[in-house]
Amino acid sequence: EVQLVESGGGLVQAGGSLRLSCAASGFTFDDYAIGWFRQAPGKEREGVSCISSSRGSTYYADSVKGRFTISSDNAKNTVYLQMNSLKPEDTAVYYCAADRSSCLRQPYGDYWGKGTLVTVSS
Repeated sequence: EVQLVESGGGLVQAGGSLRLSCAASGFTFDDYAIGWFRQAPGKEREGVSCISSSRGSTYYADSVKGRFTISSDNAKNTVYLQMNSLKPEDTAVYYCAADRSSCLRQPYGDYWGKGTLVTVSS
């Protein structure tokens, strides 16, 4: 059974940090690009960051560049999203997704997790 399980969300004050984890199972982790997306209340889902299947390329939305860092531990089949200098506008449900093709495929995502809530208070 394919699973992507996000964890690490929570409530944090503006300026604080959180690290999200995306634990994968049921597929060949190394063959998939892994992306992070978020959806705020009343807004469309947006891409936040992605790491290629080779783990050699990373991508970031302009809104998070310089604040968020994506990384991968292939031995643990886990991708992380380190989020620093959090802002209230980062409040959203964060999802991870795996794509067999690349970070740039549209629409993205062969598999999706159920999400973890991040709330940033002002």
